[in-house]
Amino acid sequence: MTARVSLVAVILALNCFPLHAQGFFSNITWFAKASILFFPEANGMESGPMPMPASPGLGASYRYNDIFRMELTLDFYAAIYGYSYNLDRAVPYAIENRSAQVIGSVLAFQGVGNFDVFSFMSIRAFGGLAADLRIVMMAADLGPDDQDDASRQTDLVRNYFWSNARWLLPVAGVGADIPINERFRLGLDLRAWMPLYRLWSGEDLPAIEGWRFGGGLRLGFR
Repeated sequence: MTARVSLVAVILALNCFPLHAQGFFSNITWFAKASILFFPEANGMESGPMPMPASPGLGASYRYNDIFRMELTLDFYAAIYGYSYNLDRAVPYAIENRSAQVIGSVLAFQGVGNFDVFSFMSIRAFGGLAADLRIVMMAADLGPDDQDDASRQTDLVRNYFWSNARWLLPVAGVGADIPINERFRLGLDLRAWMPLYRLWSGEDLPAIEGWRFGGGLRLGFR
């Protein structure tokens, strides 16, 4: 008798689980992104030009109700950096002066307000916390005479980016989405990342240093 009751309980649990899982996943929208990022700098001759890397990305959006959503996003980029001994910090370098190759993976968790202001378009406003999980390695194809200094600069760049929580970047932005059909939505994103670490790092930095901006397209699908 006990075995029969246990078997019935297991069958009921297995039957119920897909319903709950289906209810959860039916509220999730997946999306892919393609952006251009802008890393402003004001370092004079100590730095290369402003990096503007292309940034592919992806994410998931959970619809809590008709207005509020939660999103998890991941964006990737690559940039060339070096270490300025005069400024005592990492700065972007032109590729011909390369020392360190930085591969960034920007993971963000954000709340989203979604508003259907037009019959053909919805508007999003969002904000949250992002973490730039940088991989810093010595740049490729360096000559034998450049490798010692490049190795030292790479270590200094890595230590700089991973100290004082410089990887923590609050993010805010706006977007718009237009439905293509029942399954796909085409969107536009404008985002800004804020250098929160400046509140405690104690550095004398240019006003624009550490800020980031991005714009791009987003394709959502179910």
